Amino acid sequence: MKTTVQLNEVLQNSPNLILYGAPILIGLALIELILTIKDKKGLYEGKDFLTSLFIGLVHLVEGIFTKSAFFLLVLWIYNTVPWSIPVNWATSILCYIVLDFLRYVSHRLSHEINFLWATHVTHHNSTNFNLSTAFRQSWTQGIKIIFYLPVSFLGFHPVVFYIVHQLALLYSFSVHTKMIKKLPKWYSYLFVTPSHHRVHHGRNRKYLDKNYGSTFIIWDRIFNTFQEEEEEPVYGILDQPKTYNPVFLVFHVWIDIFKKIGCANSFKEVFDILFKPPGEVKKANYTRQTNSKLSVKME
Repeated sequence: MKTTVQLNEVLQNSPNLILYGAPILIGLALIELILTIKDKKGLYEGKDFLTSLFIGLVHLVEGIFTKSAFFLLVLWIYNTVPWSIPVNWATSILCYIVLDFLRYVSHRLSHEINFLWATHVTHHNSTNFNLSTAFRQSWTQGIKIIFYLPVSFLGFHPVVFYIVHQLALLYSFSVHTKMIKKLPKWYSYLFVTPSHHRVHHGRNRKYLDKNYGSTFIIWDRIFNTFQEEEEEPVYGILDQPKTYNPVFLVFHVWIDIFKKIGCANSFKEVFDILFKPPGEVKKANYTRQTNSKLSVKME
């Protein structure tokens, strides 16, 4: 018979790896910074680094509240469904694989749906690529927790879910570097590498919307979103902000969305602004005419 899991059980058996690991992650970024300065590689920019660090620290504090709400929901779903998956090493690995696939789906849709792009663009709007870039996590990305709820519906234990989720985040941090060039082919065929993720952050035409994988690159190979690193990526986004203001870097796409919604004249236009791909929404120039009707012109 399935045993109901209590919140205190989850809290007692689920170490906050991200919170405990934060000083180590910041330390690794500082070491990379020192090494690149010493070798004159110019991979870091002072203002950019401080901006990324500030965004990351606010996200860490904000995450205490959003993740608490998220795992209360996870706990409720697990206790509601009548089935459960036994806890052992094999099922823990299976949980990681299932979660990684859902992270692929969430990540891909975050590039293909405009309002989800608003929750993710912060991670891409640096023209540098280094360990500190991983700190750039939007303060509104908690919206995307809905993509991970199937893990609980399947019956994976909340403690297992919480731990593998954090391990996945830590792995994602490790691939944000230019210090590691290419890894062995067998590893690169299955797992995301720094080379793969450099492509993902590139704004070169051939690199756009590629390599969404978090831990396993195999999803990209299966769903035809894989791209090998060839020429040096140019980092940032197509409409790159010319500022280091962290608040603007977090909310600039949201600001654009609400401005366009303010000019919308129908539910369909609001729907398009929210759910069409970012590029299509960006090309549409929404303006109000003198008769208060919406004029939409394609640039």
